Amino acid sequence: MKQSVNIILSGGGTGGHIYPAVSIANELRNTYPEANFLFVGAKNRMEMEKVPQAGYEIKGLWISGIQRSLSLKNLMFPFKLLSSLWNAYKIIKKFKPSIVIGTGGFASGPTLYVANLIGVKTLIQEQNSYPGITNKLLSKKVDKICVAYDGLNRFFNTDKIIKTGNPVRQDLLNIDEKRTEAINYFKLNTKKKTLVVLGGSLGARAVNNLIEKHVNWLVANNVQVIWQTGKLYYDEFKKYDDLEGVQVHAFLNKMDLTYAAADILISRAGAGSISELCIVGKPVIFIPSPNVAEDHQTKNALAVVDKNAALLLKESEADFFQTMFKELLNDTDLQQKLGQNIKKLALPNATKDIVKEIEKLI
Repeated sequence: MKQSVNIILSGGGTGGHIYPAVSIANELRNTYPEANFLFVGAKNRMEMEKVPQAGYEIKGLWISGIQRSLSLKNLMFPFKLLSSLWNAYKIIKKFKPSIVIGTGGFASGPTLYVANLIGVKTLIQEQNSYPGITNKLLSKKVDKICVAYDGLNRFFNTDKIIKTGNPVRQDLLNIDEKRTEAINYFKLNTKKKTLVVLGGSLGARAVNNLIEKHVNWLVANNVQVIWQTGKLYYDEFKKYDDLEGVQVHAFLNKMDLTYAAADILISRAGAGSISELCIVGKPVIFIPSPNVAEDHQTKNALAVVDKNAALLLKESEADFFQTMFKELLNDTDLQQKLGQNIKKLALPNATKDIVKEIEKLI
């Protein structure tokens, strides 16, 4: 289609909201090469840096979430909300979008609320198995809701729900063919099993502490480790890079080769990570963050674990790590079963299917 349309995307706060929005924009650009895109994010959040890096314009709203503890910041929330609603209104009236798409995060609330109020078509892409309060409220007015999990009709109008999956990196679709390249890239010993540890782009304190506690034990058990600490923790843990068979990285840029190199993975349970790991199809131990809204990472992980497609280790049960990991390491049948079962949950055409729904609304 050649027609020129104006499209607003709003999502941010974490990579789990930003990267799906960018993936959707990239796919839409293939469908509508003449389209004009505008992102709306929250000022001083990572989207204000990441979205321009991806080649898109972004405008920031003065908005943040409500603190779960008693905080002076909560006193500012009504003012931030009113400011964001007014500025979202001005942005939408000036840009005149054909559709507004929300992928979660603070800024998507006021942006989609205003779009619904003035009659612009809207779509939510809900990544998690348990939606946050913003999307629950927005769902009453939006036109369509693209989801990645079954059972979301507990929260959303069934008529609006389309199960598409979450947008994922397209270079993960053929990682089995990249195994040799990955081994060479990371200079791995083919006679040892490789554990890949992922704590998200910023890192996860509890996951890093767990690996630090057991890293010598892992090496003694003939396991080599590719350990992504996150940029916040790299300086603290980089000393373990001197251990034979251990590689410590602040960030892993070649995720296709990272996944291709792995025999077993340890990961947080963000929605985007789970969607990627389903496509990868390898045995995973999920360690969900308990510090997120509605404990949604645990719920995401359980949606996979309950299908015998992964293992779950709660932070509060970290003492069981050696027992769980040793059992998995020594049981090739279990490794194969988990890999096959998680692969069955993959939805590799998610981005294209989301764009088809957007096309219908446009």
